[in-house]
Amino acid sequence: MKRRASAILLHITSLPSFSGIGDLGPAARRFLNFLVSTRQSFWQVLPLTPTDPACGNSPYSSPSAFAGNPLLISPKGMVEDGLLLTGEIVPQQVFPRERVDFGAVIPFKQGLFRRGYERFLAESRHREPGYERFLAEHASWLDDYALFAALKEHFHGRSWGEWPPEVRYRDPHALKEARDRLADRIGLEKFLQYVFFRQWEALKKECNRCGVQMIGDLPFYVNYDSVEVWTHPGFFKLTPDRRPAVVAGVPPDYFSRTGQLWGNPVYNWDALKQAGYSWWLDRVEHNLKLFDLIRIDHFRGFVQYWEVPEGERTAVNGRWVDGPREDFFDTLLRRFPLLPIIAEDLGYITADVRELIQRYDLPGMRVLVFAFGPDLPKGLYAPHNHVKNSVVYTGTHDNNTVRGWFDHEASHEDRERFFRYIGRRVPAEEVHWEFIGLAMRSVANLVILPMQDVLGLGREAQMNRPSTVEGNWTWRLLEEQVTDSLASRLRDLTELSGRA
Repeated sequence: MKRRASAILLHITSLPSFSGIGDLGPAARRFLNFLVSTRQSFWQVLPLTPTDPACGNSPYSSPSAFAGNPLLISPKGMVEDGLLLTGEIVPQQVFPRERVDFGAVIPFKQGLFRRGYERFLAESRHREPGYERFLAEHASWLDDYALFAALKEHFHGRSWGEWPPEVRYRDPHALKEARDRLADRIGLEKFLQYVFFRQWEALKKECNRCGVQMIGDLPFYVNYDSVEVWTHPGFFKLTPDRRPAVVAGVPPDYFSRTGQLWGNPVYNWDALKQAGYSWWLDRVEHNLKLFDLIRIDHFRGFVQYWEVPEGERTAVNGRWVDGPREDFFDTLLRRFPLLPIIAEDLGYITADVRELIQRYDLPGMRVLVFAFGPDLPKGLYAPHNHVKNSVVYTGTHDNNTVRGWFDHEASHEDRERFFRYIGRRVPAEEVHWEFIGLAMRSVANLVILPMQDVLGLGREAQMNRPSTVEGNWTWRLLEEQVTDSLASRLRDLTELSGRA
């Protein structure tokens, strides 16, 4: 990532589709055509792992660090593969176009998946060499994940920590009995993973053929209620009865007097080190097969992380604990001589975090909606303070849109500083283009623009509102919003700033 380039951030769920949620089908190809026509080099997506309604359908709260999200499977792609008939994918209801209604989408897609799986079995396609190769290649995580998903359903969605002891503690006889009893549900899950990865690999191959590389997002932590914690309890700080002893978060700061209590289990880095960091290495390798470049969320956790005793109601009574630091990255480099990684270095970042990022020559992040506060002249996010080896975002999935920031979050002083910085006053409907121009003209090698900012949408299009659990991850792109004039203006900025 040493050349000037630009990208669009648009998660797969946000693509248009007839089935109520974006998927890996025709709309993904149409969006690829938009990227090509505007001369973008990258497409960034959010994590592709399964989501859970109990966790607000967040892609950052998954029951697996390796599996793909079946909701992203394209029904039209299944028709093309002979797994469904055209008439079978027609919904009996009209889904909202502008947002994802997960409560309606999930049962609709589950019905399609069951029908496709039964045809897959009836036609004996489960005996095809390609399917057998997939099962063998992904066996290290797929067997446990499929069993975990089947058990979750069998136990009516309860967390694995509430399962009967013989299953919770993975007694071999109990697990064998469960595999036999739940063989059909396990088979369905493996089938869905096969279909997902086939569709994703086809899309990525098409993107790469067109000169567009894929950027993925890798969350630092995993959920307690995940197959990873169930199968590798020693890699996490748990009590003897396998409950979290401490949980993750961030301490109080300017934005929150009580900090943020995330609740994820904290890694036992001593145990991970003794295992040669094998689980983390496998995770990185898996993601490097899915993506050309990966952004690691909460990067500072490799240096120091904030742990809070389980049972606390806020993050106030936590403490900083050292992470694996250079030892982990030296091990990582022995396995992967090149590290195509973006370090998410937002929030409370200390000198030792910066030193680690610089030591391994990793690009950090600069977010423009943070640039126009009182510290503008010396602020890290101000365009004149950017560095080449960095990634500039107008905003991220956790921020308001540029227009939403300008209309509802920026103070009068912030807006005045912005106008003074660009040398003129502009109407609110042009602010997003000024931000895009500042990003494109930055010295930073890579610019990433959320599609909402390219469109100039307001706060109603914000993808996620941190510390809230309702109404997130639902925004969708409308086909008519992608116009020729929009593409032309973005293409001109891309070419004139040397990022084509």
